[in-house]
Amino acid sequence: MLIARSSVECQLYMDLHACSCGETKFEAEHVLREDQEGRLLAVYAGSCALCGLPRQFTFELDEAIPPSPPAFGGPTASRIICPGEFLLVAEQAAASVALVPAAGAAPDQGDRDRLSVATAVEAVAEVLKFIPGSMDAVPEDAFISAVGRAAYAREPGRFTRARLEATASAYREALSSRL
Repeated sequence: MLIARSSVECQLYMDLHACSCGETKFEAEHVLREDQEGRLLAVYAGSCALCGLPRQFTFELDEAIPPSPPAFGGPTASRIICPGEFLLVAEQAAASVALVPAAGAAPDQGDRDRLSVATAVEAVAEVLKFIPGSMDAVPEDAFISAVGRAAYAREPGRFTRARLEATASAYREALSSRL
């Protein structure tokens, strides 16, 4: 069973796990229900936007009250998304924002940019949760996805506490400059 800490984490998990045709988008109906043991489940079901195949994800929701978006979860590390995936999300979110806001940009572009940078900040915070208190880097066995293992293999130095904290600081600075 996939155990998620928030609906934001559920959505990210679904975005990271494409249909067999490669498409990630699908119009999902979202239902909350209890299972036989009284656990709260979030069920997302729909059809792939590209090929029409049915897609369904069922998550057991963590009992802790989830943080407000764009945060992905509380103080503990994710059990369904690995640190390499979170760092990829952070990098993609940050890369989607222009270094200098463009003149004549759409009125809501600033809001979208702030959300992207805030998402990058939160995603790096998620990577840091994988570092045990006595260590200075994410342990190699925390990388449970092929994407995450590949990111770690390419550059393990990106997953040190010092580098992650510097990255988070740079993203927070970028966010504060856009407020």
